[in-house]
Amino acid sequence: MKRHRPALIAVGSVLIGLLALWLQDVIVPYTTPFWGLFDNQLDLDVYLSGARTVLDGESLYDAKLLGQMDYTYAPISILLFTPFTWISFEAARIVWSAGIVVALYLVIMLSFKSLGRTATWPLRVIALSLVAVALLLEPVRTTVWYGQINVFLMLLIVADLTRGEGARLRGVGTGIAAGIKLTPLIFVLYLAVLRQWRSMAGVMIGFFGTMIVGFAVLPRESWVYWTGTMFDSDRVGAPQTVGNQSIRGWLANLLHSDDPNILLWGFLAAGALALGMYAATLAHRHGQELLAVTVVGMTACAISPMSWGHHWVWFVPLAVIGLHLLATPGRGVVVYALTAAGLISMLLIAFSWRTYLAHPIWFVNRTVPDAYLIGLFFKHGIDWLEWFTVYPYNAIFLGTVIATIVVLRSGDDSATTVATAPSETPQSVQGPLAGE
Repeated sequence: MKRHRPALIAVGSVLIGLLALWLQDVIVPYTTPFWGLFDNQLDLDVYLSGARTVLDGESLYDAKLLGQMDYTYAPISILLFTPFTWISFEAARIVWSAGIVVALYLVIMLSFKSLGRTATWPLRVIALSLVAVALLLEPVRTTVWYGQINVFLMLLIVADLTRGEGARLRGVGTGIAAGIKLTPLIFVLYLAVLRQWRSMAGVMIGFFGTMIVGFAVLPRESWVYWTGTMFDSDRVGAPQTVGNQSIRGWLANLLHSDDPNILLWGFLAAGALALGMYAATLAHRHGQELLAVTVVGMTACAISPMSWGHHWVWFVPLAVIGLHLLATPGRGVVVYALTAAGLISMLLIAFSWRTYLAHPIWFVNRTVPDAYLIGLFFKHGIDWLEWFTVYPYNAIFLGTVIATIVVLRSGDDSATTVATAPSETPQSVQGPLAGE
């Protein structure tokens, strides 16, 4: 039986992956016009429209793309999107969507590697299955559906910061991600708290490197962005918008105001930042670097002025950590039960819950005959539960940081992951996911 265990695990994983792909079609059929998983890519269209605007010599941050959309990323991003303007949009969104799937697989494999798992063939099959499962999560599904960039940025950060502290050029990849989209700058604070000055310098080198390249290639756009546009968070969207999963969005939707009290928001954001950084620091000191990086990524989503659901792709490495805990033998029943409950709760909260509207609506820049709205935050049937439904990802963030603090403060490393020194390579883990 032990000899055949890797094959059985692989077969079970394939079946789970196929079930996830079928369930995806149940939620919204793949062939549904506009609402099908691969039948929109609105944000990718905005990216490419921005690139064409620059190529035509127009002002990137003054233009209304696709008639009404603003460009929100740093100028260096235009260099990434320009090659996609050389092909048709149909071809571009196929390549982009395929790239997201590949990036998800790499994030999952890098996460397993950080946890000490050997890249055996059963583990690769498991990772492919987890890609299909991850697509059922609202942040991941909408990343594909909108053609978003967040999975690629997460891949850069995970590949960069889960390496040992002394790794060459550590931090540069995170700095490049921050140069494209500002939120990864939170990792500067994380590295400063840890006094990892070399890695922090790497982040700053990568970040300022993107600025220098941007000024060299697109001086006008760079000046406009870095001296003004970057401070205008309302360009991303109004705070009181369903799907704004930041603390500011939570307050705006609860208070029904686009201008929630700035002192209250600042107080809650500061508390979330302190809590997240403390949890991440504890995780790092106990050798749980993937958990630390994931918590910091989630903290950035919580405290940002605007965080759409698809910004919370950090649930993917969090799910890998949960699966790793369940698959590592030698723990008590209570630990397994609590881990399973936490993992299942996270998957259910972040699931692609569908809200179907059988009437025409205006969606961003067009009228559609009906709507398949995705996300728990579209569920408003229970008034007394609205504090939760308008911002469900807050529960995942709080649950993760509190569990991390409680477990690691108790000194029970056996309930987390493989404890390794930050500068060392994680040891190989024996267990059901090791394929042995």
